[in-house]
Amino acid sequence: MINIIDRRRFLKIAGMSVVAAPFISRGLSAENERLVRIGFIGVGGRGSSLLGSAASLKHITIPAVCDINKSAAQSAAGIAKKAGLPEPEIYTDGETHWQKMLERGDLDLVIIATPWRWHTPIAVMAMKQGVVPGVEVPCALSLEECWELVDTREKTGVECMMLENWSFRSDNLALLNMARKGLFGKIVHVHCAHSHNCIDHWFFDGSTGSDRWPAEYLVKYNRDQYPTHSVGPVLSWCDINCGDRFTSITSAATGSLGINDYFTRKFGPDHPGAKRKYAQGDIVTSTLKTAGGKTVIVNYDMQLPRPYDNRWMLQGTRGVYSEERNSLYLTGKSPAYDTWESFDAYLAEYKHKWWKEGGGFGGHGGVDGLELSLLVEAVRNKNPLPLDVYDSVVMSAIVDLSGKSIAKGSIPVEFPDFTRGKWQTTKPKFALDMV
Repeated sequence: MINIIDRRRFLKIAGMSVVAAPFISRGLSAENERLVRIGFIGVGGRGSSLLGSAASLKHITIPAVCDINKSAAQSAAGIAKKAGLPEPEIYTDGETHWQKMLERGDLDLVIIATPWRWHTPIAVMAMKQGVVPGVEVPCALSLEECWELVDTREKTGVECMMLENWSFRSDNLALLNMARKGLFGKIVHVHCAHSHNCIDHWFFDGSTGSDRWPAEYLVKYNRDQYPTHSVGPVLSWCDINCGDRFTSITSAATGSLGINDYFTRKFGPDHPGAKRKYAQGDIVTSTLKTAGGKTVIVNYDMQLPRPYDNRWMLQGTRGVYSEERNSLYLTGKSPAYDTWESFDAYLAEYKHKWWKEGGGFGGHGGVDGLELSLLVEAVRNKNPLPLDVYDSVVMSAIVDLSGKSIAKGSIPVEFPDFTRGKWQTTKPKFALDMV
């Protein structure tokens, strides 16, 4: 997770009633004594933030944390202890010490917040050990990894969930309620984007210009490196995997100019970063087609100077919604013909029960805490996870597929059916709101 946004603006747009999670007493009655035992692998900035949110939940304990950085692991263990939990055992002996942690035999759930290349290997081993993986985005980098996750889930029966938190935003869930009630008519088209300048704090060190771990992907690949925040909410709006599916993707990339220009501006033309050749184009635009005749435009935009935004737009036969404008227009309902009206009143009227029942807590305007609490309760009660492995790999497959389309001259590339036909009979299941 790498998006950093203006909290006040996000809460205003999303209409969230975010509350700080109270300190939870660890004294449990007999009927509530069943705990979800959570391990954390990767407890840098993102992992420790997730651990802090999870530590305030009821019915959990954190037996183990793992990171190659010993001080990070110790700090994470301290967060758990400060929250009133037993101090976790730490695993810090090299890049693969997580294997030993997963072999403990006492974990129900593992949160994976490592660099990308470890996401699939750790999640696969977790499922084979009977541990549910909650894996940060993207859960896979190649079609082969996507299929490995699907095959492992189907063989073991252990579910896997990618932690795509923008699917849990209050505004996106209210929009889902509206779409399901038919306010937009039949959904025809969606536009979405992840627009977040990450050059100076995530891909590279802003003070020295040195590479951070994601920098290698800009050097080696030209593709949509980070599609899940864009397309996450779109899956449920468009009933992907539940009555419809993506059938093809066509992607095009601009030239790669922004990274070199950044280094030239910041460090001068002789800096190695200013001279290096980067495979990654500055903006990637992908068009996805569905079996049901919908189209989805996805933009990757993470290395040019710009304020953060997502630019969701949902269009149907009876109306249109614009996240950028915080506005919509509905035929026969909006007060003025051909005029935008504010989304605020609709957000209040169609707010999802998850937010009506107390809202979220923790990072990213409360969505992190909400997502984790729903995941933990699903694991604890042995219920289906909020997002399943098919949702997770469909979002992540765009990484590899966009690169394949670009490499072939921006021609359409077939989108695999990871459900093996089950999408035709599966009913919508994400965030069903009976309130």
